[in-house]
Amino acid sequence: MWCLELLLPLLLIINDASCQWNVWVPRDISAMTNSCVVIPCTFMYPSGIRPYRGIHGIWYFGQPYPQLFPPVVFKSRTDVVHESYKGRTKLLGDLHQRNCTLLINNIGTEHSGRYYFRADLGGANMYTYPDYAELKVLDQPNIDVPEEIVSDESLELTCYAPDNCPDMTPEIQWMYTDYLPDPEFSSDYLEESNTAVLSNTLTFTPRPMHNGQLLGCRVYYPNTTLVYERLISLDIKYAPRSVWVNVSSEVMEGSSVTLHCEVDSNPPSRISWMFGDQELLWDTASNVSLSLDDVTPANEGIYTCVGNNGYGVMNTSLYLAVKYPPREPTVNNSMTVLEGTSLALHCSTQGSPAPTLTWLKDGELVGTITADELSVLEIMEITPQGDGQYRCLAENEHGRASSSLNITVEYAPVLLEESKCTVVREGVQCVCMATGNPEPTIEFYLPDLNITINETDGRYNFYTHTDGHTSTGMIKLREKGERVDNGGPAVNVHCSIYNMYGRESVLLELQQEKKYMMAVIVGTIGGVAVIAFIIAAVRYVGHNNKKENGNPRQDVVLENPALYYSAVKKDKQNLRKKVLKTELLGSKFNSILEETTGEDGDYQPVGSMAGLERQELNYAALEFIGARPREGASGRGDDGSNYTEIKAK
Repeated sequence: MWCLELLLPLLLIINDASCQWNVWVPRDISAMTNSCVVIPCTFMYPSGIRPYRGIHGIWYFGQPYPQLFPPVVFKSRTDVVHESYKGRTKLLGDLHQRNCTLLINNIGTEHSGRYYFRADLGGANMYTYPDYAELKVLDQPNIDVPEEIVSDESLELTCYAPDNCPDMTPEIQWMYTDYLPDPEFSSDYLEESNTAVLSNTLTFTPRPMHNGQLLGCRVYYPNTTLVYERLISLDIKYAPRSVWVNVSSEVMEGSSVTLHCEVDSNPPSRISWMFGDQELLWDTASNVSLSLDDVTPANEGIYTCVGNNGYGVMNTSLYLAVKYPPREPTVNNSMTVLEGTSLALHCSTQGSPAPTLTWLKDGELVGTITADELSVLEIMEITPQGDGQYRCLAENEHGRASSSLNITVEYAPVLLEESKCTVVREGVQCVCMATGNPEPTIEFYLPDLNITINETDGRYNFYTHTDGHTSTGMIKLREKGERVDNGGPAVNVHCSIYNMYGRESVLLELQQEKKYMMAVIVGTIGGVAVIAFIIAAVRYVGHNNKKENGNPRQDVVLENPALYYSAVKKDKQNLRKKVLKTELLGSKFNSILEETTGEDGDYQPVGSMAGLERQELNYAALEFIGARPREGASGRGDDGSNYTEIKAK
């Protein structure tokens, strides 16, 4: 306040004879509630006016014009003031010294407003100055907070307390600074326009973690109960410091998935979901969720969440894997190739996880199993056995799929070992078998007769048959051919096979010597066995007849030869049945021999078996003991035994 005492004489010296009504008061002044305030004031009036009965002054609140009846704050002539100012105001200045300084005690917030001074020099010399002092009564201190607080940049916060009450001097103290990194404090005293302000400045470097934290400034007057506090919440701007998204995940094709993204920043960031270079969704918020419905393999890939709030940019990515069964593999088209060609069969597919690819030929595994989306089966110099269906099978844990192709191998005819000529009942039968693709054409050539036999020739019972790539041709020659030195028939038959890739002609071998040797052996053994069986059977019949006639040593007289012949004939029929049974056994033996040797069982029988095939048994050896022989029909054997010959008619 000592400055005010120096200022007033200076203003009086500056006053000149311009004689203008003028006043000087601070435009703004502040005070704390329940404290006091001094409003400095000096005034001037025209020099030609002589005060009448002294100089008086009046302070108005709110309005400068008396006719509007503003509240009277102070009046030097009387103590009549507005009720709210009773006992609170006092004029500190000397009006005769043109000092109109006013003191207001125990002020409240209701006293905030404009204060006008009116000079009363007596008579009509009264004047209300239009200039005013605006009082602000504070119930808490002011904190000067920058418009923008940026993380990691030094920050200064200043707390102000007015010091316009001469009897009390305030003190300032910061609250809740323990968590601040290395805070610094500095005090200052500001005086402007005869108003004083005490300040205290807090300096520190904020971090993102301090955003939203509380800081406080306390103003108190020592030796009083007057305490004033103000709290602020730090609004610290910082770039995105974390971007949280789902962990990378796997989903099945056709399902739904939601991707979440949260960004820690101040102010909130513009959050965008990116798939490659495509922006799928954005919003200014603290979190954004992206929903994907009915996902397909096209949705698989890297999804990036980007946060940008003007103070910085940050992003985080995740990988979304879409699982699905293998697609139908893509393979080569079916093809027809020439024997000896090398091939490369390609099979490609898609699946997640990557499928295994397996090549199968006619259901059998070929090649190796490949755990990839591409498999190549290489076939070097393909043979006719490579002909068939090739299938590529793709499998993973979610399913399987396959595709097939057919490979047709074309090749020149090949004669099969079954081709030969054999002797049959009707003559000679020649068979020619060959395989090839296209199916080979078969012709027979008889060089001795200079005749070519093919399917257009019907003289030799020509027969052809095709089964797949195998062709069979057969002819029958009714003449067995001339005998050669070794006794066998001479056959000269050539088989000619051909298709578009080649021709071959081969002399067919006659497969008869081995067969007929075996037939002779079998026939001889069979004939001896049959004869032995017949002899044993005849003796068995004779022995039974002796037992039926009683004592074999007695003479027997045939009283009824016809009846006895009937019995013998019956035994003869039984004997024939046994002989026929033996023949059937011989035939079965012949069949077994054919299966063992692989030769045709149709052979010409030889030896004694040949006679048995065409003749019936028409004799029997009978022994008559003690019989009376008829004349001319009896005889004696070399051993002296009697016998009788019975002739069949």
